[in-house]
Amino acid sequence: MLDLPEHLEPLTDLIDYLDHVAPGVHNLRAAARLFQLLGGTFITGADNARQGFRWIHYRLPGGAKIEALAPVSDDCFLRRFLQSRGEGVHHLTFKVSSVSDAARRAEGGRALRRSGCLERVIHLSVQRPRDAYPTRRLAREHATPLSLEEVLAGEVGKG
Repeated sequence: MLDLPEHLEPLTDLIDYLDHVAPGVHNLRAAARLFQLLGGTFITGADNARQGFRWIHYRLPGGAKIEALAPVSDDCFLRRFLQSRGEGVHHLTFKVSSVSDAARRAEGGRALRRSGCLERVIHLSVQRPRDAYPTRRLAREHATPLSLEEVLAGEVGKG
């Protein structure tokens, strides 16, 4: 078990479950092929034009979910992430019982990251679900089910 500094409180009592793992990738089509080889089913995806990335979401056998993110603009956080760290885990999303309590506790995670305890694996941030990715809402509200090809072509979430 990770030896936490005394000023940090664990989040285990607030975590209901791990919702998804999200790697940052250069090529979403290649990620989609991998997810399909693993038996995954495409759920949804879209562009986040404001932040310059596109995402796809899959459900894997057994119920696990995975979301891949790829940059679609030259000047976005995800391109910088990939340049500095390479492809790999960008974030983990947990369903928590109290967003405000989790956010308060996670604020101390910044010190943990600086101390090198988590190295390059996890960047802990807590956002309210409604603020995290407005394109998710757009994708859910789409009148007809989205196809992977529509998402990969950038036809969802423009603007």
